This record gives sequence, C-alpha cells and structure tokens, in this order.
Amino acid sequence: MSATPKHRDAIVDTSVALFRRQGYSATGLNDIVEHSGAPKGSLYHYFPRGKSSIAEAAVREAGKRVADTIRKLAAEASSSGELLVAHAKLLSRWMKQSNFRDGCPITTVLLELAPADEGVTSAGREAYAARQQVFTERLIADGVVPERARRLAILCSAALQGALIQARVERSGAPILAAAEELALLLPKHASKRRRAA
Repeated sequence: MSATPKHRDAIVDTSVALFRRQGYSATGLNDIVEHSGAPKGSLYHYFPRGKSSIAEAAVREAGKRVADTIRKLAAEASSSGELLVAHAKLLSRWMKQSNFRDGCPITTVLLELAPADEGVTSAGREAYAARQQVFTERLIADGVVPERARRLAILCSAALQGALIQARVERSGAPILAAAEELALLLPKHASKRRRAA
C-alpha cells in the first residue's frame, strides 16, 4: 500500500518549520520523521532523491506561502510603501512570536545548498521572483516605470532578507521595521495622485 498524500504534505510542512529554525544541515531525516508523524518510508516514496529533494519542495512551498501573503497584503494596501511596511510588521511579529529563533526557510536552505544543488537553486529563484513580482505589479500600479519597479522590488526583497538576519542577532523587530519604513519613503505614496498629476 502506497503512502497517502497527507504524508507528503506533513513532510513538507514540517521541513519548512525545521529549516526555518535549524537550517538545512542541522535538520536530519529522523527529525523530519519525528515531527511530521509520517512513516520513514514515505520520505523516500515522495522524495526519492532524499533530503535535498525535500529541501527543494520546502523552498517551493515556503515561496508560495510568502507570495500568497504579500498578495493578500497588496490587495489591502493603498500604496507600495504601505504594502512594504505591512509586510515588515508581519515579519516582525512572527519573529517575536518565535523568540527570534526563526528565519526565512528559503534563505536558510539557499545559504547552504545554492548554487551547487540545481533543484534547490531553481526553487529559490522562483520563490524570490514570485514575491518580487507582487511588489513590481504594485509599484507599476503606483506609477513607477516597469524596469525601475522591478529593480525597486529586488531592493525591497533583499533589504527585508538582510533585516531578518539582523533581527535574529539583535533579538528585535526594529531592523525589519526600520528597513521597510526607510525604503517606503523612496516609494510612491498613492497611485491615484500620480495618475491625476499625469
């Protein structure tokens, strides 16, 4: 009898959580089995390449979750700057709830495996591109020309990733909020005002 799909989901969900907190190397297959409740055989059933294929799936899942979260925030924000600050507040709150033990599961895995592992590297590239696309679209809606919007989206994403690391070191959400609030000052305030001015 083959393993049920719920075991795959449990393995990926658990891996996202463990990689976020411990990193890739410090998370063993036995840790994943223990925390997921999945039979050990199901790891190899769904992930025949072993731990690196679990990491690839975890990065893809984490990337989807981040993009979905930013997309929801974008629907509620009145400007790209407001979107960025709202995302930073959410990240800061999550970090505080974990007592600053958690990081970004995408970044923790990529720092250890990219660019040597092509599958993980590709998953990471797609994850960053998805979140940056949401910011790019919001910036374009605020009147920024597409190429500049794309570059600003990269800057915002990179700044928040660096701020997450600093937040863990300082055990404070202040670096995340400071980065977002300063960047927000560089971004357009409201699309409607820019369109009327044009």
